This record gives sequence, C-alpha cells and structure tokens, in this order.
Amino acid sequence: MAGQKMLKFTTVSRDMPEKRSADDRTEDFGEIYREYAAAKAEEQASRCSQCGVPYCQSHCPLQNNIPDWLRLTAEGRLQEAYEISQATNTFPEICGRICPQDRLCEGNCVIEQSGHGTVTIGAVEKYITDTAFDEGWVKPIRPHSERTESVGIIGAGPGGLAAADMLRRQGIQVTVYDRYDRGGGLLTYGIPGFKLEKDVVMKRMAQLEDGGVEFVLNCNVGEDLSFDAIRGKHDAVLIATGVYKTRDLDNPGAEADGIVRAIDYLTASNRVSFGDEVPEYNSGELNANGKKVVVIGGGDTAMDCVRTAIRQGATSVKCLYRRDRNNMPGSQREVQNAEEEGVEFVWLSAPKMFVDDAANLNDGRAISGPLRGVVVDKMRLGQPDATGRQSPELIDGAHYVEEADLVVKALGFEPEDLPALWGVDGLEVTRWGTVKADFTTGKTSLDGVYAAGDIVRGASLVVWAIKDGRDCAAAIMDYLSQAGAVAAE
Repeated sequence: MAGQKMLKFTTVSRDMPEKRSADDRTEDFGEIYREYAAAKAEEQASRCSQCGVPYCQSHCPLQNNIPDWLRLTAEGRLQEAYEISQATNTFPEICGRICPQDRLCEGNCVIEQSGHGTVTIGAVEKYITDTAFDEGWVKPIRPHSERTESVGIIGAGPGGLAAADMLRRQGIQVTVYDRYDRGGGLLTYGIPGFKLEKDVVMKRMAQLEDGGVEFVLNCNVGEDLSFDAIRGKHDAVLIATGVYKTRDLDNPGAEADGIVRAIDYLTASNRVSFGDEVPEYNSGELNANGKKVVVIGGGDTAMDCVRTAIRQGATSVKCLYRRDRNNMPGSQREVQNAEEEGVEFVWLSAPKMFVDDAANLNDGRAISGPLRGVVVDKMRLGQPDATGRQSPELIDGAHYVEEADLVVKALGFEPEDLPALWGVDGLEVTRWGTVKADFTTGKTSLDGVYAAGDIVRGASLVVWAIKDGRDCAAAIMDYLSQAGAVAAE
C-alpha cells in the first residue's frame, strides 16, 4: 500500500543533507549542502503526513503539488515526482536551492507545528530535479506546432525566463533582451555560487536556447535599442527587468572610495567565478581580500555579501543591522550559516558617518582620505511600524567607530524610472516607481504590454517572479488568441 510508505515522521527524524564544514566551504564558492542519496531522499520524503489541507502547498507561491511529489519520491517513483514538480514550477532545481523554505512551505508544515521537525521539502525538490537532469528526464522544448506570433521579453531573470519557457512550449516565437552578457539576471550575477552554482542556471539557459528562444544580450533598452522598436517588432511585450537601483545612504562620507554597492560587489565576484577578467576585482576595489569589511543591511543580499567576503579572504566581516535578529528580513538559516563561517552580526546598529581616522569622531569630520571606519549609532526598538515590526530608535550619544577598509551597501533595491529611461509615453507606474500592472494578468496601461516580477512587486523572491512570469505567459496567450480571432473576422 502506498500509505505504508508515508507518515513516518513519528519514527524518522528530520535530517538535512550533509553540510560541508565551515573551514572546508569557506575555501571555495561551491554549494555548501551535499546531495541526498536515493535512500535518504526516500526516507525524508516518507516523513510527510499527507495531510488533508496541505499548508506547504497553500503557502507556496506556485502552489506546488508538494505532498504528491513527496509521496512519489518515497515510493521510488522519481521520474513521476519530477514530472509533477515541473508541472507547476519552471525551475524547481533553483527553488530547491534558494527559496526561503523556512518562511514558506517548510515553515508551514503541519508536522513542524506538532513538534516533529518539518519535512526537508527544499532538499528533496533539489534532489528530484538534479536527478532528472542526470537521467535525461528533462526533455528539450519541442512545440507541437509553430505559431507566427512573436513576443519580446525585456529581462532574462527568473520572471522573464519562466514566461519564455511557457510561451515557447506553445509555439510562440520568443526573443529575450537583456543588459548583461549572460542570461539569468540575479540568478547568474546576484546570487553567489555557494547558494546556487552557475552551471545549474546555465543548463536551463541552454535548454531555452536549444528550444528556440532567441537571446539578444548586452542590450540596454533605451540606449542600444528603443522600447518602441521592440514593441513594433513583436505582437506582445513582457517587461521583466527586475529592480536594480540600489537604495543609497545619505550619511556624511557616503560617497567615499571603499564604499560600494552590493550588486556591483556580487556581480564582480560571480564574474570571477566564470573566469571573466574583472579589473575592479583585480584592483581591490570590489575584492575583500585582506580587508576589514562592514556590510550594512539585514536581508538575503547582505547575507550573500558577508559570506562572499569571508571566501575572498577578508580579515574580519561584520554586518550592521538596525533591528535585532528576530526582526531581520533575511533567512535565519543564512544567518546561522554566516555565523558558522565567521561573520559577526552587530545588531541594533546603524551607520552615522564614514571616517578616515577614528579621531574624526570627536569633531564630526567625515571622509577626506582613505576609508578607515564607520561611526555606528546604537539603536533600540520602539513601537511597531506599519508592517508590524518594531521601529528602530536612536540612542542619543551611544556611538562608536567600527574599523573598515571596505563597506558594502546592501540596503535593498528600487525600480529604475523606466518611462524616463526608455522614453516611453503612457506606461503608468505606481508611487513607488514600479510598473502599474493588473494583479493577475500583468497587463499594463499599454496595449499588448505586460509586466512581471520585481518590476511590479518591488524587490521580492525568485519564486514570486517565476509565478508572475508563468501567469503573464498565460495572459499573453489569451491576448494573442483574441487578436488572432479578431484578425480572422
């Protein structure tokens, strides 16, 4: 009986894949978790309670059929498990690696609530799809028939690629435009290899190219090619640019040499891992080797920066965050990994100014020479803000100097001003600068133009971008079908 394979959470303990030791993993940028063996994957999948109301599924943005593919894995029916997983998720091997499962599926697992430890959903998901690639179960994209309609997608990140996959499978001619020299967006250049090795992303890129998706890379829309030209070439357009504008600091000395943006720092590191020549890395500008590093921020990007700095050979790495551990937005799992690797978290702290000499603290002078430190204000938590989190408040007179040779700003991302950048009339944006789009279809104020992912939501999770890309692809198919029906009349 299939049921005999499941509900083993009372006798089988939660067991994550083996994690490489901190000393071992900080020597390279390889992923830190090893792969499950088949028997271990089956064992851990068998812990699923197969509950009647699967909260893991309902709290997954993609509504993945998690209990079904866990049961199939427990029964050794791995190819079927992959097919079920792939049916709702374009990139399960990526989500299995970088989704914050502790806040989504695993954080809402019923057996976790009863004290038995959540099912290791993410690790099993990763194992299923990695095995599928190894066994040749990941099939090429081959539409049953070709269609004449074409769609232009601006942005080769997870949202744009998910839409490209869905549209191409239905025979649509798809062209993806991206500013970088490789597709993948932040999957390629923003997320370090220790969380997502780049060959994983490149395999999906190769699948899309082999399936007939055309990529126009090194293309800055508004400079190399106008938005109107893209719109004129295609029957529909999807804007999936993500958000790349860094939230900045206005503290005295914030423009000094030695203070860099997280996106620049992470991109340089990832380019080096590809073997690219990166002058800013070689010069030391975007390289933490031998330096005292301070990262400002408390999200997942900040975690990526501190852990990258450790691997680059920083002499010390400290993370300043204005709230406490319980109120930080980043994954607690990532904080634990960072602490194991030697990162020091300085909670309830915010930058006051940047100095070139500790003595400058006394007379309030900021930078005039090389960066030597950050004047740090100590904070306390006050009343909750609109999000429900306690607001940080300054403690008067409580400040000190934190020595630093390199400061990385990881304060989050905001949307670029696309209408101005692209010279587009009529593209409506919200008061936050994101593209104004229908919540379910992604339809914008321009006919035949859709938008998906962070450029609509603001900075969010990869899994939400995948969902938005898939939803927009469905809406675009409806739009093209309606346009075709009108043309045929």
